[in-house]
Amino acid sequence: MSEQSGIPEVVSDESGERLARAVTIGAGAPVLAFDVGGTDIKSALFDANGTALGLRRTPTPAGGEDSPTRLIDRLAELAGELRAQYPHAQPKAVGLVVPGIVDAENGIGVFSSNLGWRDAPIRDLMAARFGMPVAFDHDVRTASWAEHVLGGARDFADSVVLIIGTGIAGALLVDGRPHTAGGYAGEVGHSPIGEWPCPCGARGCLEAVASAGAISRRYTDATGEVVDGAREVIARAAAGDETAGRIWNEALDALTMSIAQLTAVIAPQAVVIGGGLSRAGGALFDELRSRLAERLSFHRIPALVPAELSGNAGILGSALRARQVAAA
Repeated sequence: MSEQSGIPEVVSDESGERLARAVTIGAGAPVLAFDVGGTDIKSALFDANGTALGLRRTPTPAGGEDSPTRLIDRLAELAGELRAQYPHAQPKAVGLVVPGIVDAENGIGVFSSNLGWRDAPIRDLMAARFGMPVAFDHDVRTASWAEHVLGGARDFADSVVLIIGTGIAGALLVDGRPHTAGGYAGEVGHSPIGEWPCPCGARGCLEAVASAGAISRRYTDATGEVVDGAREVIARAAAGDETAGRIWNEALDALTMSIAQLTAVIAPQAVVIGGGLSRAGGALFDELRSRLAERLSFHRIPALVPAELSGNAGILGSALRARQVAAA
C-alpha cells in the first residue's frame, strides 16, 4: 500500500485489469463515480467512509448516433448493480468524467471523437436520469485534481499534470484551482514545438514525437521491428541502439522544450508526470531535470515528480467532484 496516496493492494477484475481493492477519499456523502474512456468505463460506489465499493472496468458503448443517451443508459445499469450490491451506501450525487473537450461549468460535452458527440448536454441528461446532482468534467483535468488533493501535486498550489501514454494529456492548476478556459486549456500534447505532422491535423504537436505511443511507433517505422512499447525502445537506447537512442533523445528534447515553455509562461511549482512513460523512472525524470537546468536561466525550475494515483486518479477525482456537488 502506498502510504502517501492511500491506495492499497490491488486485485484483478474480469478482464485481468489490476484495480485497487479499497481506494479511499475520506469521510463524506456516499457518491457514485464514473470514469469513462474511449474503450472502457471505470465505475464505483464510494461509501460514507470514502471507500470505493465494487470498483470495476466494463466496455464503453460504441460511439455514433444517440451516443450520449446510450452511454447514460449503460451508466444507469451500472449504478443499479452497485446500489443493489451495496444497499447500505445510498448515493447523494454522481460524478462523471469523460475525454474530449468538456465545458464543465455549463455541463456540456463540447466534442469527443471517441465517444461520438458534439455539444451534448451531458450533465442535464445525467441529472434527469439519476434524479440527483451530477458533477461532470474532463477526465484528465479531474485526475489532476485528484493528484492535487490526494497525490503527487498535493504540496503545490500551482502545477501542471501531464499524463504521457498513447498520447499526452495535461491539466493546469493555478492557485489550487483548475484552469479550464471553457474546456480548451491543458492541451499540452497538442502544443506545437516542431514541424512533424500530427494525426490531429496540426503540425509539430508534442505527442506526435514524445508520447509513449509515438516513441514505439517511430522506432518501428524506422527499423521495421515491432517493439513492446516505449519502455523497450528506452532499454534499447540504454544498450547502445543508435536508432532507439535518437528517438528517445528527440522525445526528451521535445518534452524539455514543452516544460520549459510552460515554466516561462505560467511558472508552475511542479510538473507531475503520470501515464505509462512515467514508469521509465530516472531515464525520464533525471534526464528532464538535467535538460531543463541547461535550457532555463532565471526561471523558477519546477519540481518534476511522478504521479501517485496511477490509473485510479480519474475515478478518485470523479468521486471528489461528486462530493462537492452533494455538499452544495
